[in-house]
Amino acid sequence: MKIERLTKGLSLKRSVENGTQEQRDAVIGIISSVRKKGDSALHEWTRKFDGAELSELQVSSLEIDEAADSISSEMADVIKEAAENIRSFHTKQLRNSWMTTDGTGTLLGQKVTPLDSVGVYVPGGKAAYPSSVLMNVIPARTAGVKRIVMVTPPDRDGKLPAGVLAAAKIAGVDEIYKVGGAQAVAALAYGTETISPVDKIVGPGNIYVALAKREVFGDVDIDMIAGPSEIAILADETAIASEVAADLLSQAEHDERASSVLITTSAELAEGVSKEVEKQLSALPKEPIARSSIKDFGRIYVAETMEAAVEAVNDIAPEHLEVMTENPIELLGQIRHAGAIFLGRYSSEPVGDYFAGPNHVLPTNGTARFSSPLNVEDFQKKSSVIMYSKQAFGQNAAKIAAFARLEGLEAHARAIESRLGE
Repeated sequence: MKIERLTKGLSLKRSVENGTQEQRDAVIGIISSVRKKGDSALHEWTRKFDGAELSELQVSSLEIDEAADSISSEMADVIKEAAENIRSFHTKQLRNSWMTTDGTGTLLGQKVTPLDSVGVYVPGGKAAYPSSVLMNVIPARTAGVKRIVMVTPPDRDGKLPAGVLAAAKIAGVDEIYKVGGAQAVAALAYGTETISPVDKIVGPGNIYVALAKREVFGDVDIDMIAGPSEIAILADETAIASEVAADLLSQAEHDERASSVLITTSAELAEGVSKEVEKQLSALPKEPIARSSIKDFGRIYVAETMEAAVEAVNDIAPEHLEVMTENPIELLGQIRHAGAIFLGRYSSEPVGDYFAGPNHVLPTNGTARFSSPLNVEDFQKKSSVIMYSKQAFGQNAAKIAAFARLEGLEAHARAIESRLGE
């Protein structure tokens, strides 16, 4: 793993996921076909991309129950405990409506309302992601969303992973459909004969899913356009090289474009981690993916001071940040930009990915400078409440009318003055 001296202005931004013109055209064509042909288009694209001939798009209750029963009781307990941790954490994020009044009798406030329906995209293909089910569904359920729909691509036999279906049952999904890709996003956005449209689409996917989400945004809401995963580790001489290397590789195995970065004040640790990464790479089942990621997007930076190292972290604004220093809590106040912050030796990134409770759907590619993890508020909307009293209206009508005329909006002014004749 390449070691460099830290310089100012560090940035690890990769190209934004706009895709190629061919990919964008393909996505637009798929969306158009779903809008025109509905279920028949979903069947056609599922045959083409997933090799599955489906008799029914919706997963039956029997299929869900059989899948849930097929996993071991020990694994079911782990999923349930993780779900409870996630639910407990997100319950603390709930916000309530509020109202205020003044001496004139005017009432002002904010009404918080959960979304009616949400679609959750769960990636399929070569891997199964029960954790994505929990992280996307539970905040929506906690927010009070009435209808939660899950879509995920089937295998060639038309089946879904047992762990994914078990997690969906535990999390409380209302409807599950065997459809993936851009066609699933289109179905969620515009509806078909079988799938009713939703108000918001969340969940990660490949480039075609990301492009489809971007295309339908505005007709429905979306969570974010997520890029490849990334981790930054801030460490001093007290960190253990083998553990740092293992954590860097935990992200590198995700994707050839995943980014894994160590920023340290210890040249000795840098050398040790570089050797450990090479040693551990050879034993990984996903070595080709991880090795490509480390080669192209893996770096070790040696900083002169911890202040410079922290500033570099803020420049990067990483998705995941591990702080592996002697007193990590002391640095927390200095960290301004990171999706999730893991403090100390025993807070390895997978702790947050699967079990601790905070959401693992995080801003990537530097967007942690202005974005937050997926949370309960992403599944709620807020309405302003205004009830002006007669007294307050009389006191302020002339001011409001004058403001309207300042903007050249005479009808606005007359709407106010029409009430003054009383």
